[in-house]
Amino acid sequence: MNTSIVGILYIVATPIGNLEDITFRAIDTLKKSNFIVAEDTRHCKVLLRHYGVQTPVISFHEHNEKNQIKAILQRLLNGSSLALISDAGTPLISDPGYRLVQEARAIGIRVAPIPGPCAAIAALSVSGLATDSFIFEGFLPTKAAARQKYLEKQLSEPRTLVFYEAPHRILDVLKDLNLIFGSERRAVIAREMTKLYETIYGGTLQELVTRVEDDVNQQRGELVLIVEGAPMQEKKPIEKSAEQILEILLKALPLNQAVKLTCELTGEKRNKLYRLAIKNTKN
Repeated sequence: MNTSIVGILYIVATPIGNLEDITFRAIDTLKKSNFIVAEDTRHCKVLLRHYGVQTPVISFHEHNEKNQIKAILQRLLNGSSLALISDAGTPLISDPGYRLVQEARAIGIRVAPIPGPCAAIAALSVSGLATDSFIFEGFLPTKAAARQKYLEKQLSEPRTLVFYEAPHRILDVLKDLNLIFGSERRAVIAREMTKLYETIYGGTLQELVTRVEDDVNQQRGELVLIVEGAPMQEKKPIEKSAEQILEILLKALPLNQAVKLTCELTGEKRNKLYRLAIKNTKN
């Protein structure tokens, strides 16, 4: 595949669902490489059989990554070219592999991208939310307390937020977002993209909570969650009376209830009051 003594490490994007979503170059690279490095050797064989790829496959996942890196690098140094693939989409995006790429580059091995599908970008492109500036955050923390704490830090993030999420957690995640970001923040769920039961729908966070609660099918399959960024903060300061009301309520009520009630009593923006409440409870 190459004339140099040292092999090339190819980072090959594969379909996220529909097997036809693969480039000619990707198929050619998989066929001509000496080895394919795959996250799940059983999963990838469906794709390889479909395109008649007979290249030997090496297992490489989060549980054996540390031990496999040395062996893979040695194969490259010995002149073999390897194609790294993930279970679906572009490798290294919330998947193992960056340490391999890092060490390969550090010792002078060429790392070449073979671009193609990426679930995060595919979902963002059809979301209807701002795409000029966005932030990819992968999977949110699994524990509710840690997740809520993380989301509190993202409350003022103006860029569109892109998450991957497990189907059994999506409802809890939406409820946490609704709680922290407010019910009117817009979001989009892209489920089972490019597959038979693909569904892409959006609305306010409250509307999404209701839809996912009412339809158990929306709690199945591969999910990408796109959340609208925070609106530009108003320069107008919070009225002193609102600050005082919030301070009093925080002494008697949980933070979220105190913020909600202050918002109803004063008409202040919920996001501004929430930030102030967090600041006051830390002092």
